[in-house]
Amino acid sequence: MTRKLALVAALLVLLLTFAYAAVRRQAGVIGDLLGGRERTSVSHSMIVDKVRAVAKLVTSETTIRDVVVYKNTWYGSTKQSLVVVTGRLLAGIDMNRGADVKVDDAAKRIEITLPKAGIMALEISDMQTYDERGGLWNPFTPADRDNILRLARGQIMRSATSLNVTAHAEKSAADLLTSLFSTDGYTASVRFVPQLQPVDGSR
Repeated sequence: MTRKLALVAALLVLLLTFAYAAVRRQAGVIGDLLGGRERTSVSHSMIVDKVRAVAKLVTSETTIRDVVVYKNTWYGSTKQSLVVVTGRLLAGIDMNRGADVKVDDAAKRIEITLPKAGIMALEISDMQTYDERGGLWNPFTPADRDNILRLARGQIMRSATSLNVTAHAEKSAADLLTSLFSTDGYTASVRFVPQLQPVDGSR
């Protein structure tokens, strides 16, 4: 008797499973006919949150070594030094300057507009002084060291401009964002503009 009940229960489970599968298939057909097939969609707020999170991480780190020549003359007495300076630059996107996202769900297209990249941080990691010569009545002072450091920072920034460090940061950001959002049939594009208003996440 117990074996018969177990067999009946197994048959019932099997029949219910087939019935459920048939209902699901039928519902799928009806949904297709009514245009109700499930579709993947993304929201503006979701994109903005991800862009903010990613853009804060996207930076381009560059190490630059340059030479600074410092001279100072006082009443005909000249002091000078040659300094080899090494600086570490971080370039990235300041999300406080805003961003804009447009989602075309029908065309499965995402357009992301970000502020242009800039220098986020500059650290002078090393300074080696060569050929330092003080004047007869114009010796080196702590103020000279400060001036040399200021000149070194300016020199590194000029070198960063000539090396297009910010352009590299923008390319890194664009590559990462397009890769992140080009899924589920969506295509993403990224462009950079000088200035934007803060993001309105309520759209």
